[in-house]
Amino acid sequence: MLTALQSAFRLPDLRRRLLFTLGILILYRLLAHVPVPGVDPEALSGILKNDLANLFDILSGGALANFSVMAMGVYPYITATIIMQLLIPIVPRLQEISKDGEAGRQKINQYSLFLTVPLALLQGYGQAAIMSSGQLGAPVLPEFGFSINPLQTLVVLLSMLAGSMVALWLGNLITEEGIGNGVSLIIFGGIVGRMFPRIASILSATNGVILLLIFSLVTVATILLIVYVQEGQRRIPVRYGKRVRTMRGNRLMMVGGQSTHVPIRVNSAGMIPLIFASSLLIFPSTLASFLRVAQNQVIAGFGNWVATNLSPGSSLYWIFYFILVVAFTFFYTDVVFRQQNLPENLQRQGGYIPGIRPGRRTEEYLNSVVARITFVGALFLGFVAILPWLVGLALRQPGLSNSSLLITSAGLLIVVGVVLDTMKQLEAQLVMRHYEGFIR
Repeated sequence: MLTALQSAFRLPDLRRRLLFTLGILILYRLLAHVPVPGVDPEALSGILKNDLANLFDILSGGALANFSVMAMGVYPYITATIIMQLLIPIVPRLQEISKDGEAGRQKINQYSLFLTVPLALLQGYGQAAIMSSGQLGAPVLPEFGFSINPLQTLVVLLSMLAGSMVALWLGNLITEEGIGNGVSLIIFGGIVGRMFPRIASILSATNGVILLLIFSLVTVATILLIVYVQEGQRRIPVRYGKRVRTMRGNRLMMVGGQSTHVPIRVNSAGMIPLIFASSLLIFPSTLASFLRVAQNQVIAGFGNWVATNLSPGSSLYWIFYFILVVAFTFFYTDVVFRQQNLPENLQRQGGYIPGIRPGRRTEEYLNSVVARITFVGALFLGFVAILPWLVGLALRQPGLSNSSLLITSAGLLIVVGVVLDTMKQLEAQLVMRHYEGFIR
């Protein structure tokens, strides 16, 4: 990796791209310190101990820690993209568009951008309402609410919407003019930036040096495991029969006949199942905060039970977390794999798997392979998700939360995935320029 970076800095074009990427990330971090109008800083300081606020802070690139105009980050766009991916196999019109190649992908991305705006307004209102209601601690926005201060509420929503769209614009700038996926790099920068305050908080605790050493070893071991699994794939051999095609000038040419493979990744879902599971488990705790203050003793008791047993400090929470991550991994992988329509594409291009008849038999074979591979990937994601709980049990501190590690479980997956993807793009740029220099 260091060798690739050194080689890139020797080339003026790649050096400009790397410096541009770094400059955009620094600009985003500066904008992340511009607070939303009307924020109470003292009330905000204790909010991030809550799991919901912690998850939003990860996806906003660390901007929620200051409740800045970038507090939502690119999360509304990520949500819109996930919704569109789930709608494609359900809506026939979207299925047709997705089969149009690059033009279809651009159309789907345009729909995702349109969907981002209402989702950003809805999420901004929900996020500000929760953080100003006192459910997570002292109200952060005491003047928020259309019934309290309509103008202040409108200003907060518009500023958060503008911040989210600016974050998305900066991410697209990195994708076009820099190196790597801009949206992922913005989230990556926020996760890494939060690591240093976390190290300081661990060192300030009792036996801080020992805890820091343990957490560092666990983090490094988890990164190695994530890299090993993320790069793991099952390669299914594919052969293409020879075909005669008419070329320009009415010439006949024999094409095809080569052998290749179809790579099926062990973890095709990435960190999406972790987001789904976290969001779903946050809902009962949020609902319980309303039930606990009910006048009916039965309802209040049920709310207390839910708040106690489905919070990150409870073992039941982590068991449910593991089950949901495994279930969502199977669900999301199946949705994405069906969208690719691999058996039909192979048959259309004259490809076949040796020993497997094209058509339905190929589809059944591929589905069985994906199911077996996904089982391993689902268990892996479930293990990464409950790793903080396992570390807490090993240290005889069952209440140890996700925020006590150097980087959260979802954060580790993002960091490793972004670094691997960025380095692959950088190496591809280096190889391309190497061949250009060789040709010249």
